[in-house]
Amino acid sequence: MSNQKTDLTELEQDGPAAAALAEEEAAIEALAAGAAEAAEPAVSAAEFEKLTAERDLLLDRLARLQAEFENARKRAEREKAEFRDFAVGNVVEQFLPVVDNFELALKSAGTVEQMRHGVELIVKQMEEILRQLQVTPIATVGEAFDPRVHEALGSVERDDLPDQHVAEEIRRGYRVRERLLRPAMVRVAHNSKQIAE
Repeated sequence: MSNQKTDLTELEQDGPAAAALAEEEAAIEALAAGAAEAAEPAVSAAEFEKLTAERDLLLDRLARLQAEFENARKRAEREKAEFRDFAVGNVVEQFLPVVDNFELALKSAGTVEQMRHGVELIVKQMEEILRQLQVTPIATVGEAFDPRVHEALGSVERDDLPDQHVAEEIRRGYRVRERLLRPAMVRVAHNSKQIAE
């Protein structure tokens, strides 16, 4: 250490840069000496065993939690599939009488008028089931064209309807409560007299 002091005083005479260099070298030597002392084991064997046991417990707990999560996910998927099957079964069950009536109509040997009347009754039966399921048709003919619920397949020249109103329904659209199931396919009125005015 006295040797370092001598070197420092000699370097201080050489200039401030040399003194700073000598101070850095002294600091590095001090750190090296401290590192050698720190190389001794900081944890005893008993503490090491305790930490290893704690780590093993935490790894086991993590594995159990992962297994529980995976089981919960599979259970949720299974319950979702069961609920979907139950809902579909409920709806199909309501339409089975309609299918039965169609089969009866196909087997009957009535006149065209009787067949037509039978089909009309079946359609009314289907509409009633849809109403119970809260499925409602979208209003079309005479209504203002709404691209959110109507799909235009063309336009027709009509003087008896306002411009951009639905003139014909090609395919009925439906919604469940407020959610659109399918848009109504329509033809839109083009009223050139109204546009000219």
